[in-house]
Amino acid sequence: MTSPFGPSAAHLQPVEAFGPRTRIVSLSSGKGGVGKSTLTANLAVALAKLGKDVCVIDADVYGFSIPKILGAREEPSVENDKIRPVQTLGVKVVSMGFFVPEEQAVIWRGPMLHKALQQFVADVAWGEPDYVLVDMPPGTGDVAISMSQFLPWSEVIVATTPQHAAERVAQRMAAMAAKVGLEVIGVIENMSYFVADDGKRYEIFGSGGGEDLAAKLDVPLLGKVPLDPALREGADKGRPVVEFEPDSPGARAITEIAAEIDGMEPVRKQKIIAESEQGSSAGKEAKIDSSGARGTSATKGIPLRVSLTPSRPEGRAGVPRGQGIPGLQITPKKKLD
Repeated sequence: MTSPFGPSAAHLQPVEAFGPRTRIVSLSSGKGGVGKSTLTANLAVALAKLGKDVCVIDADVYGFSIPKILGAREEPSVENDKIRPVQTLGVKVVSMGFFVPEEQAVIWRGPMLHKALQQFVADVAWGEPDYVLVDMPPGTGDVAISMSQFLPWSEVIVATTPQHAAERVAQRMAAMAAKVGLEVIGVIENMSYFVADDGKRYEIFGSGGGEDLAAKLDVPLLGKVPLDPALREGADKGRPVVEFEPDSPGARAITEIAAEIDGMEPVRKQKIIAESEQGSSAGKEAKIDSSGARGTSATKGIPLRVSLTPSRPEGRAGVPRGQGIPGLQITPKKKLD
């Protein structure tokens, strides 16, 4: 069976980086500007405060912001040929932001992007976490396709705002998840309302978008997060409100959502594997592997090698920033046609 995204996407295979105890939850949106990265960072901290072992993969390679939001100022190092993720506030993190200066643009075509994402999943010493939260870029482009195929047992949460225009765009992200066989487990409505000093609630971006999207997808609305100045200020300063302003309206709402997620029955990796082996139409390998061969390289047909290994010797922490693309070795195996 061919991949729904054409022959090039069919070469991408699942990456066996996490055991069956680990829940992979992707935070996705149809468009930018809905506060998805801020939600991801604060949900990660909230889950960590519940006693969970939590990791975050910042898959927004072009628009990385997770390190800044989490206040992650350390630098990754290499240990036993694996990148050791930065740890902050009880959360392990990997992001392109640790390998390039904040002001530098990442200008990559698909093959290099796919390989970098694969290394974020497979070449990092994650251990056996309870949760891996994936901060996805907006839309349904290359990153969304690659991550859905590297981690085909992911659960998807769609972030939107109360605007019906935003809700309709977010619905396209859910449609893509269905097309690649991922399960949407819920919707988060961000920027739902603003409570003024007089206690009056203002629905600045309208109302009903989150409820309507959840109803159309037949999934729960996990929660509504208000417009909270503390949430924005915390993101700007690298001080997530869940940790530093736990009694703020935004922090309380996100903490409740984290508890809701943790109480849900997870989508099990074993179920997906069993469906695939039985030839179920919901099986992931049937959707991904057009050649019929199993165990092939995830980068078959990709003539580039992108190494995200930090450039300093093993045992010496720190990846220097500010010199070209530090920490990356981008070496073509052969010339592209």
